[in-house]
Amino acid sequence: MCTFGDLKSIDPSGIQTLMRSCDKNKKTLALKGASEELKDLFFATMPERTAKLLREDMQASGPVRLKEVEEAQQVLITSVKDLA
Repeated sequence: MCTFGDLKSIDPSGIQTLMRSCDKNKKTLALKGASEELKDLFFATMPERTAKLLREDMQASGPVRLKEVEEAQQVLITSVKDLA
């Protein structure tokens, strides 16, 4: 079973591929509940402007339900499995 935290073992090019293949809203929700280490990994693979916009979207979205975050993270995990 793969968890969202396991994504930190993916190389930067794999993270870039994942980010390009996922819906922006799902990325925003999934990263909102991620650890700082995982957020930094994702942001490091993005162009600076894109990372800034995603951070702003995360802040602007306000509080979200944990269930919504977990569902968005599961969508990203499913995408990783599909891409593998």
